[in-house]
Amino acid sequence: MLGVPAGKVILIPWTEAWEQEFEAEKRAIASVIGGLVRGIHHIGSTAVKHLHAKPIIDIAIEVGDPCDASACIRGLEQTGYVCKGDMVLPERYYLTKGKPRTHQIHLFHEGGRYLEQHLAFRDHLRSDEEDRHAYQLLKYRLAAAHHDDRIAYAEAKSDFVQEVLAKIRRNEAKPE
Repeated sequence: MLGVPAGKVILIPWTEAWEQEFEAEKRAIASVIGGLVRGIHHIGSTAVKHLHAKPIIDIAIEVGDPCDASACIRGLEQTGYVCKGDMVLPERYYLTKGKPRTHQIHLFHEGGRYLEQHLAFRDHLRSDEEDRHAYQLLKYRLAAAHHDDRIAYAEAKSDFVQEVLAKIRRNEAKPE
């Protein structure tokens, strides 16, 4: 299953189909704008094996040259994405696809702070079962409280995300 009606919060168990869907979408994106991008990454909870998630494939695209962002957006719009602009989320363009929404793209400039945070958080949850489980429990609690308000749900997760990112920074700073 892919897709969530606008504003709703629905969580379902992780499925390998999400990895397959990402790979298919990555190939489609690369065929249209591949020469303009430095990387196409599967991010968000659907990118973390065994983590329940909203069935929306989150994709981060990084461009090296800021001028390439406009060309990327034009190409992505030709494949069914709708650009919501660069004021929805910090330091990125945000695009969505599907009704209900099945895919969303965060278009970043290469090396940006928010891109690095997305990748670090994803990688941490992939390797830390305890934090992955805690995050899943939090998500279910928040989904029950905010089932009709996706923005409140997302904002309520931010303290946990920031705590994990701080933990990652502390671990990186430890001498070996």
